[in-house]
Amino acid sequence: MQIWRSVLLVGTAALIGATAPERGYGEGDFTNVAKFDAHVHANVNDPRFLEVARRDGFQLLSINVDYPDFPPVPEQATIAETMREADPRLQFATTFSMQGFGRPGWTERTIRTIDAAVARGAVAVKVWKNIGMVEKDAQGKRVFIDDPRFDGVIAHLERRKIPLIVHQGEPKNCWLPLDQMTTENDRAYFSAHPEYYMYLHPEEPSYEALMAARDRFAARHPKLAFDGAHMASLEWSVDELARFLDRHPNAVVDLAARMSNLQAQSVGDRARVRNFFIRYQDRILYGTDLTDSPLDPAARAQNPPATNDFAREADRVWRNDWRYLATRLSQRVDAIKADAQGLDLPRGVIDKIYRKNARRFFARMT
Repeated sequence: MQIWRSVLLVGTAALIGATAPERGYGEGDFTNVAKFDAHVHANVNDPRFLEVARRDGFQLLSINVDYPDFPPVPEQATIAETMREADPRLQFATTFSMQGFGRPGWTERTIRTIDAAVARGAVAVKVWKNIGMVEKDAQGKRVFIDDPRFDGVIAHLERRKIPLIVHQGEPKNCWLPLDQMTTENDRAYFSAHPEYYMYLHPEEPSYEALMAARDRFAARHPKLAFDGAHMASLEWSVDELARFLDRHPNAVVDLAARMSNLQAQSVGDRARVRNFFIRYQDRILYGTDLTDSPLDPAARAQNPPATNDFAREADRVWRNDWRYLATRLSQRVDAIKADAQGLDLPRGVIDKIYRKNARRFFARMT
């Protein structure tokens, strides 16, 4: 009897001394938690977007991109600077032109362009997938991100501790047959835009070639503050993304426009995806790729919002993502034709992914 009593007392003491699992957030916490969307494109000076961001508790990073279906880069910059002046919760990232790349003076001109933008408040620089998928040099040779002719600009970013947001490649689905794609949104987009569907263009660089160039670039610049946009185009596998983060300890990634790819994985193995977020909680930035641009019927690749009210669309996306990341509630995800249960990440993890990591990475933010 005395032995059993001792065992009971020890077991009770262990339970009392154990640390209870950290409680997560609920849907009702959404507007009360400070958050940061580290990947939007505010190409229209619309105060309604700032208002819904304020109401929902978001700061924003609007990213300028040298993209034909967006307004010209100087116009994007003017809009971002005007919106930032109206409400400092919106910050912006600049970019640079590839015009004249490889010719005398390009590096110096690009550095001056970056420095001028930083002086006006830019907190980062963006390079887009046109590097690797579109741009050619004066000799007609395709330019990849690991081209040593970028080294002067990158060294300048390193010296000034200016982060670089790197969008390389497309979702891996872009190189797969339609019946092997993992999300309906990719299947619909590339069906409607065959000119951008790389499976139909084997003469273009492969997915593997683009990822290899990106990896060589990251390895050659280990001191660069590197943000792999769109989950570094490794959205199809959290295991592959984990290996990328392990190889490049100075890199972070954002989640922009890749939530359905995560949900497709978590439907099959929720614990694997949840454990990835917990393990790499210091390396992940919340982002959406929400884009508010003037509608242009001639812009083939433009993705307008699902409603005529961009602010309402932003609110819907933010709330759906919160439900998936912060709660254990399920929701129907049309892009994967399935119900996805929320990951119910601990509060500390959510706080890092939704705010703290971005504040640390983009240290210039006020």
